[in-house]
Amino acid sequence: MKRFWDRAEPAPREGGWGVALDGRPMRLPSGAALVVPSRTLAAAIAEEWQEAGGAKGAEVTLAALKLTRVIAAAIDRIAPAPEATVDALAAYGETDLLCYRAEHPPELAARQAERWQPLLDWAALALDAPLVVTTGVVHVPQPPQACAALRAALARRDPVSLAALGVAVPALGSLVLGLALAERRIGPDEAHALATLDEAFQIEHWGEDAEAAARRAALAEEVRLAARILALAEPERVA
Repeated sequence: MKRFWDRAEPAPREGGWGVALDGRPMRLPSGAALVVPSRTLAAAIAEEWQEAGGAKGAEVTLAALKLTRVIAAAIDRIAPAPEATVDALAAYGETDLLCYRAEHPPELAARQAERWQPLLDWAALALDAPLVVTTGVVHVPQPPQACAALRAALARRDPVSLAALGVAVPALGSLVLGLALAERRIGPDEAHALATLDEAFQIEHWGEDAEAAARRAALAEEVRLAARILALAEPERVA
């Protein structure tokens, strides 16, 4: 689309905060009003639109509106029917990356246990979701009560948080890592490092090609985007 605005800025809206383009409330392509729970998130979206394309009349691509795309999914798709997103994300808990350990080499198995097990212990204690660990790639059923607890943790989240997790969890291949990121138990770079632990081990021994490096970098950016939205969406505290 062509840039049709000179100035984008956050503006109070009924139910939260929105973005004004030259003083006019911004709406999503669906026609829905853009309303988010915090001024900081609205300000970040406004900054994204302020920088997009450069001057008025320039072309603006969706790639320049990463925050807006996630928030649009939260408003247009998730808010009307959150159960579908909760179900899709909960499925990752049934095959969580952290539950599948290597048998060989022993150095990799030891590294997985050292780095991954604390997050599974956290899920068991903080979320009441103890998951079963196995070796190899053959599917191991998880306790129904643990799966239900993970689903409940998702169901408690608002549409913006679910949209952010919808970016992070597939990128990480782990619901536990996604929820730990949302709860600020770990940061985005640590989450990505844990999700790519096996790959990092292989790189240490065999090196990395450019295509794999680009893929890893793209996934890292997705996780950072999700973490940023989760942080920006937190309501401001009143002194």
